[in-house]
Parts: sequence; structure tokens; C-alpha cells
Amino acid sequence: MRARSVESETGVGEDGPGQSLMASFAQMERVVLSMQDPDQGVNMRSQRLLVTVVPHAVTGNDIMEWLIHKYSISEEEALHLGTLLLRHGYLYPLQDPGSLVLRPDETLYRFQTPYFWMSTLWPAAELDYAVYLAKKNIRKRGALGDLEKEHHGQLHRKMNHMWDLVVMQAREQLRAAKQRRKGDRLVIACQEQTYWLVNRPLPGVPNVLEQGPERGSCTARRVLMVRTLHACIECCRRALGRTRVKSSVSLEAYLKFSNQHRPHDPIMSGCLPSNPWITDDDTYWAMNAPRVAEPTQLRVQRWAFSFQELLEDPVGRAHFMDFLRNEFSAENLSFWEACEQLRHGGQAQVPGLVDAVYQQFLAPGAAHWVNIDSQTMERTLEGLQQPHRYVLDAAQLHIYMLMKKDSYPRFLKSDMYKTLLAEAVIPPETKRRVFPFMWKPRRSSPSPALLPASASGERAAAPGGLGGGPGEA
Repeated sequence: MRARSVESETGVGEDGPGQSLMASFAQMERVVLSMQDPDQGVNMRSQRLLVTVVPHAVTGNDIMEWLIHKYSISEEEALHLGTLLLRHGYLYPLQDPGSLVLRPDETLYRFQTPYFWMSTLWPAAELDYAVYLAKKNIRKRGALGDLEKEHHGQLHRKMNHMWDLVVMQAREQLRAAKQRRKGDRLVIACQEQTYWLVNRPLPGVPNVLEQGPERGSCTARRVLMVRTLHACIECCRRALGRTRVKSSVSLEAYLKFSNQHRPHDPIMSGCLPSNPWITDDDTYWAMNAPRVAEPTQLRVQRWAFSFQELLEDPVGRAHFMDFLRNEFSAENLSFWEACEQLRHGGQAQVPGLVDAVYQQFLAPGAAHWVNIDSQTMERTLEGLQQPHRYVLDAAQLHIYMLMKKDSYPRFLKSDMYKTLLAEAVIPPETKRRVFPFMWKPRRSSPSPALLPASASGERAAAPGGLGGGPGEA
């Protein structure tokens, strides 16, 4: 049903998981009260069922027409809403009490007594259910359904000590029912059966007391489901066509990475010349400072791992700048550094930095003009109308890829890099340990002069006893 239209009529919303069920019951009960209104409700009148006259009955057609007119909903939604009222016991059928489904025809229905409404939370005790089954068993002379027979037998075994009381109450209720009219007896029987179908649902039927009402299917939900299924199918199709990497290739790449970085790991290969974490010697920190005159050999080797490693090292970036000056392309690295300063600078400085970078590197006739393709320049110029710290990211990425693919490989093959690698500082070699922080200095043996006299005598006698005399030899 259209939850918005019904909620506007009832004025009840769902506040949380604990109150949502009671809120749904309150909404349905307000609908039922509106249907029973003498002036604007459903037309209730006495209906003839075979030879029995049933008072205050309504037909399925009347219920459908009233719901459509009252809430301006479609026939499908009205049928779903009427079925919800039946499944929750607010209406009960008179011709087929076992089917809690609204039929849009001349099938007769009646409104349930408010005493049995769901919001009352009246407990459906096993004793009451046993009395109901016993009364039905007596009235039908044992002709119960399979499920009712099973429940009847289970309750008989469970309540064997008080089964006589159950049968006595069932007989008293049957005796009192014989004094009523036939139409009233039919109404009470259908009313009781509907109540127990709601509180003791059949196997496979959802329990409305635990799950609450379910939303009816509508066109929007079906369209959304179809789109979701198409998206899932497309995702699975892309997953099947995705290039997979063999485990052998992945392991080979992992081993290559491990072997490449192992000598540069101070934990796995040790620190040269000494470990500053376990000694007082800070030479390691001094030799690997951010800016040093002569870098170590391991540090220069790391520049060849990746272009990012080279840019992250201030010493490596300075040598790369010298190489680019020799090739007359130092403006590329200067532009990249200016973009990094813009990205990580203060917010108040962003407009000034953007204008300075544009005038120095991108404007026509700039002093250090950089070569950027036309599409990237158009996107950058559009972003400059409202400058922000990420407005030059596209241009920076273009220059970065240009240096990575062109200038960086030539730097690694240049004589400058080879000379740096050959003249790099090599710390004095020491014994490397796998885990140097676990190393403990060995303690020397105590001096014999510090031993007690008895121990010294034993040590002195031991060589004679062990070696023996000349005769024993």
C-alpha cells in the first residue's frame, strides 16, 4: 500500500525497531475504525449465508471500493491492504474461515471484536488453545485437520494432569453456544478460528506478530529489482572477463620485492655502522639525515626502486634537479614542487599561490613555461575561475608522468647517477644479525682468583685426577 497516504490519515510513524510493530498495528486499527464509521465507512448490512442471516457483514467488493476511494490507491494496492487486515485478524471471512485472503467478490466478511485486536497483546495461552481444540473436536466428532490433530495430541500429553478441566470447559462453552441463534454461533466459530490462525499460524506461513506487515509489490519496486539484477549480472560478467594473475607470478613478484628491499631493512639486515636503538652511537642517524653532503650507497640504490622514492628523498630530488638543468627541463620538477606546496599549504595562501604558479609556469610567455596538452590546459583554465588547492592536479599529474616515463629512466642511465653510486659512502662493515635488537653482550667467565679456596683446590686436583700419573698412563 502507499505508506505515505495511509500514514497521513493515521498520523502514526515508525520510531524504532521496538515500536515499529505497534505503530503498524495502530495504523491498521485506525483504518478499521474509519471503515466502521456509520456515515463514511463501509456499507454494513445483514447478509444471507445459505439459510442463515448474518448481521453487520460486508462483501469483498465493498471493502475494495472503499479503500480505493478513501486512499486514492490502485486495485492491486487495495487488495494488498485488505489482505493485510485479514492476516492480522482485523477482518475474518465467514464462508472460508481457513483462507485469510481478501477476495474482490461477494464473499462475506466481518470486523473482529476490538477485544481480539493485535494491539491489546492478549496472550494466546496454551490452555485457551487446548479448550478451543477440544471444543472443535467434540463439535466435529474427531474430524480435525492433520495439524490440529497433532496439536491436540501434543497438548493432551502435555496437560494430561488437567485435561479433564479442559474438556469440562469445552463442554460448558458448547452448552452455552446452543442457547444462541444460529447466525451468532457461526460468527463466533469463524471469529475464534481466525484468532487462532493469526496466533498459531500454519507451517510455512509467516508469523505477523514477529515480522509485522510486509510492503506490497508495486511497479517502482519491480523496476528497482530489475535494475539491481542487471547491475549484478553486469558485475559478474566483468568479473569473469577480468584478467587474472597467476599465483606463481604473484609469488615471484613478492620474492623480487622482498629481495630488493631486504638490504635496506634495518631490522632484517642490521644497521651500519651501528644500531642506534641499542647503542649510544648516533652515526646512523647522521649519515641518513634528510640533507647530507654525501649519501650512503644504500640510499642511492633506493632511488632506482621507483620514481616516487627519488622524489621523496630531498637529496635525490636535488640531484635529479641538477640532471634536469643539464637537459634544460628543470621547469618540470619546479612546477611539480610548486603544486605540492599549493596542495599542502595554508588555505589563506591558496589564491595567491594559484596565481603565482599560473603566471610562472602556465601563462603565455611564462618565464618557466611547461609543456601541457590542450585538453589538460582547458580543464585547468576552467578550474582557475574558482581556484582551490586541487585545481592544478591534472596538470601536475601530466608533468609527473612525463618525468617518470622520459626523464627518470635517462637519469638512472646517466653518468651522474653512476658516479653518485660509485662515490657513495659505504659504512664500515660489521657483523649483521637477523634481529640485532635481541643481541646481548656475552659475559666473560669469572676470574679464578675470585673463586673460593675449596673450589680452587678442586680445580687444582682435577687435572691430576683426570690426567693420572705416569704409571696410570
